[in-house]
Amino acid sequence: MPQPSEPTRHLDSALAGVLHRNIEAVLERRSAEEKARRPADRLADSVTTFAGSMTFVYLHLAFFGTWIVCNIPGVPLPKFDPSFVILAMWASVEAIFLSTFVLISQNRMAEVADRRADLNLQISLLAEHEVTRLIHLVTAIGVHLNLEEARHPEIDELKKDVEPEKVLDHLGAAQQAKIDAANAAS
Repeated sequence: MPQPSEPTRHLDSALAGVLHRNIEAVLERRSAEEKARRPADRLADSVTTFAGSMTFVYLHLAFFGTWIVCNIPGVPLPKFDPSFVILAMWASVEAIFLSTFVLISQNRMAEVADRRADLNLQISLLAEHEVTRLIHLVTAIGVHLNLEEARHPEIDELKKDVEPEKVLDHLGAAQQAKIDAANAAS
């Protein structure tokens, strides 16, 4: 069995086992989600990926360039679209389909991002709850040991659980006030 390179070995030893487990879990989850995608989503992602490549640009430069050169006056070739109406129609229809494929891909990516944001929120709320409980415990130990830091005025505030609904309400109210102020100034 080949030995890992020195940088890999250093990174492996620097990371805790739980991080390795989490990395593997994330990779497995992404792989499972990739396999579970609908064929239509796969098609939309493939088209979007290809349309966002330089190969796509080069092919279009060649195709449209050839079309235009073949149809400009003075070129000794038979003209099949001298007013470029067919070319304009072709480009318009292609733009409609490409934009639809891009929107399908973006909608799917937005759903994935929303799920990840929900997961991040849940983990953050859990971490906040755990930290609050640790503050209670450490404060109790500090009071028992008669430490002055245990009576710091901020401790009582830090012991309070964060209520996400109230935070969201305050954020919404602050954003609305900002919008109202901007509208009043206009």
